[in-house]
Amino acid sequence: MSPAPELISPRSPRVLAARRLARRNFRGKERLFLAEGPQAVREAAGHKGTLVELFVTVEAAERYADIVGEARDAGARVHPAAEDVIADISTTVTPQGLVGVCRFLDTPFAEILAARPRLVAVLANVRDPGNAGTVLRCADAAGAEAVVLTDASVDLYNPKAVRASVGSLFHLPVAIGVPVEEAVAGLRAAGVRILAADGAGTDDLDDELDRGTMGGPTAWVFGNEAWGLPEETRALADAVVRVPIHGKAESLNLATAAAVCLYASARAQRASGGCRSVTES
Repeated sequence: MSPAPELISPRSPRVLAARRLARRNFRGKERLFLAEGPQAVREAAGHKGTLVELFVTVEAAERYADIVGEARDAGARVHPAAEDVIADISTTVTPQGLVGVCRFLDTPFAEILAARPRLVAVLANVRDPGNAGTVLRCADAAGAEAVVLTDASVDLYNPKAVRASVGSLFHLPVAIGVPVEEAVAGLRAAGVRILAADGAGTDDLDDELDRGTMGGPTAWVFGNEAWGLPEETRALADAVVRVPIHGKAESLNLATAAAVCLYASARAQRASGGCRSVTES
């Protein structure tokens, strides 16, 4: 017989503490955030020292017994909970029965620079959490070594951003709150070429690839969803690059453009003469 849930009241102090993490000010004060669903919880459990607590329904504990086991092995406190408790903590319309409480895991910008990154995504004034999380996922998939969120960008630990990253938040270093001028100056001093992605850019991405100029360490700067990059930010870049539109679409959204740019760099860097070996996994 399955054990009865131990946290039967949404008014439990632990439940109230977890629920407050849906608000940015409490996340910042406690340096904790929520990770919901089996994928995010599994990734959090696999990231040493990150998962603190796991709230899980009896049904989810049976369905995802391996994940619950990984959470316990990682040292997290596991709390069987009633469905209404999970629903009270969760920020999704249809909770999946697992909600983890995780420690902040952002990386100091100086550490990112010291690692001599070869591919970086810089989010400048990106305000939509879903877009931020999706760009983080794209950067992870393209093999980027780091993501930088400027001081004017959305909170990385917003529940929507965490969900949109689909676990990639736990895979690569992310620096937050870095002024865009500081981000560009630091990366350039580390030998990284700065490319600003902008639909009105003077350079075409296809031309950059044809010229063979994208094989070295590169940082892509992506701007706000609605108005792109301001002139003062574009002026900081070594080149302002547009993704060519070959069809009749007016433009690409932020996440799609980021995926195209990051994968273009990843391919160029893996080609002969690039800064990555063609045999690198």
